[in-house]
Amino acid sequence: MDFTWLTSLLGPGNYGLASTIVLYSFVIALGVFLGKLKVAGVSLGVTFVLFVGIVMGHLGYVVNAEVLKFIREFGLILFIFSIGIQVGPGFFASFKKGGMRLNGLAVLGIALNVLIVLAIYYIDGNTQIEALVGVMSGAVTNTPGLAAAQQAVDNPESINIMAMGYAAAYPLGVCGIIGAMFLIKALFGIRTEKEIQRIEEEAALNQQKPDFISIEVTNKLIDGKNLRQIHDIIKTDFVISRMIRATGGDIIIPTSQTEIHVGDKIYVVISSQDVENFEAVIGVPYEMNWEDDENQTSVVSRRILITKSEFNGVTLGSLRLHSAYKLNATRVNRAGVDLLASPNLRLQMGDRIVVVGDINDIERLANKLGNSMKRLNEPNIITIFVGILFGIIVGSINVGFGMKLGLAGGPLVVAILLSRFGYKFKLVTYTSSSASLMLRELGICLFLASVGISSGAGFAETVFNSTGMWWVIWGFIITFVPLVVVGCIARGVYKINFLYIMGMFSGGYTDPPALAYANGSTGSDIPAVAYSTVYPLTMFLRVVAAQGLILAFLG
Repeated sequence: MDFTWLTSLLGPGNYGLASTIVLYSFVIALGVFLGKLKVAGVSLGVTFVLFVGIVMGHLGYVVNAEVLKFIREFGLILFIFSIGIQVGPGFFASFKKGGMRLNGLAVLGIALNVLIVLAIYYIDGNTQIEALVGVMSGAVTNTPGLAAAQQAVDNPESINIMAMGYAAAYPLGVCGIIGAMFLIKALFGIRTEKEIQRIEEEAALNQQKPDFISIEVTNKLIDGKNLRQIHDIIKTDFVISRMIRATGGDIIIPTSQTEIHVGDKIYVVISSQDVENFEAVIGVPYEMNWEDDENQTSVVSRRILITKSEFNGVTLGSLRLHSAYKLNATRVNRAGVDLLASPNLRLQMGDRIVVVGDINDIERLANKLGNSMKRLNEPNIITIFVGILFGIIVGSINVGFGMKLGLAGGPLVVAILLSRFGYKFKLVTYTSSSASLMLRELGICLFLASVGISSGAGFAETVFNSTGMWWVIWGFIITFVPLVVVGCIARGVYKINFLYIMGMFSGGYTDPPALAYANGSTGSDIPAVAYSTVYPLTMFLRVVAAQGLILAFLG
C-alpha cells in the first residue's frame, strides 16, 4: 500500500494548507498537554506551545511566510483584545486609593526592568536591542510585550531573535519570581500564618459586604417617620426589603414613603460596618426566619438575571421598582460578589438582582430584564469585531515620535475603553468566562505556535552557546533584582502584608504560575486580590515598554 500521501502530509518541508493545519494542531495540542505538567508544583502553562513550536521548526517543519504572518498577527489580536476586555473593568478602579500603593510599586518594578535592559545594552555593547527586549519579555513572563515588540519591527530576523531571547529567559523568569518571594520572606523573618491572621483581623474591622439583619423598632423618637427621613438621619446606604407591622402582623414591601412605628419588625440589607450605627438609631436585633415566613405569604425573594442589552449601563434607580412593580431590590450579585442595591449603581449584562415582593410582580420584571441564561451564553460577536476594527485603526495612528500602538497596543486600548464605556454606545461587552477564556487561549496558542515554528530553525545554534548563556544570565538579573528592590521597599518601608506582596509580584510580572504557587502555599485568595489590582495597569505598561524600546532604537 502506498503511504506517500501520509509522509507528504506529516513530513517536514511541506508548505501545503493541510500540512500547515496538521502542524499547528500538533504543536498546540502537545504544547498545551505538556504545559499542564507540574515540576515542584509549578507549570509553564500555555507557554509550552512556544517550545514545542521551536522543536518542530528545528526539525525542519515550515509554514508559508504569508500564512504564518497572518496566523501570528490574527492570534495576537484575538489574545490582546480578550485581555483588554478582561482587565478593562478593573483598569480604572485600580487607581483608587486602596490600589495606588501596590500599583506604584509595580510600576517601579517595570521602570527597573527597563533601566536594567538599557544598562546591559550600553555596558555590554554586543547584545542587540531586539534580543534584550525578547529576554526582558521572557524574564517578566509577559507574552503580550513580546508580541507588541515583534509587531513593531516587521522584520523576520528581528522577530526570530526576540523569540529566542524570550524562550531562553522564560523558565528562569518563573523560578526567579518565586525565588524572590522566598528571599523577601527570609530577609524579614515573615511567618505566613501570622500574615494571614493579620489580614483576617483587618477584614473583620473593615468588612464592606452586605449584611442581613432583622430589627425590631424600639426608638420612639423615629416613630412615624418615613424611610426617606430615616435615610437622612442615619446617612448611610441600606435597604429595608420587608416589614411586619406591629398592628395586624402583615408583611409589606416598604417604599421611601412608608412610615415605621415602634414595634414594627424590619429585614434590612446593609454594609456590615454600618450595622452598629443602624441598630443604635432604630432598635434591637430580632430573631426571625424570614424565609419560612415567606412560604405562608405572597412575599417572596427571587434573583433576576439581566440579559437584555438595553439595560446594560442603566442605573438601578431608573428601573422604578417601587412605583412600577411594587418591588424592593436588596442586592446585586456581580461575578459572585454581592453589591448593595443603591439607586446609583449602574447595571451590567450578567448581573443578578435580588428582589422582594409579590411573585406576579417579580415575573413581570423578569420578563422585562430578560432573565434568560440562554441569551447570556450567546457571544456578542458584533462588539468583538467592532472593537478589533477600531483597535487596528487606533493602532495605526502615529502618536508622536514615530510611535504607533500597532496591532497589539491599539486593540488593547480600545478593548479597555469598550469594557468600561461600551454601554454608552449600546455595545454589550459581557462575555461568559468560558467564552472569554476560549478566545484568549486560542489567540495565544496560534501566536506562540507561529513564533516557535518560525524561530526554531536557528534556535539551537544561537541559544546553546555563549550568547544564549548570557541571555539566560541577563534574564535572571532582569527578573530578580527589581523584585528584591520592590519587595524590600514594600515590606521595609510600607509594611505591606506579605500575601499582598506575593500577589503584586505575580501580577506585576503577569505570571499565573507564580500566582498559583502563592495561592497554593498560603491557602488564601489574598494574593489573587493583589494580582488583580496591579494586573490591568502593568499588563498595559509591559506592552508599551517593550514596544517603546524597539521603536526608540529601531523605529
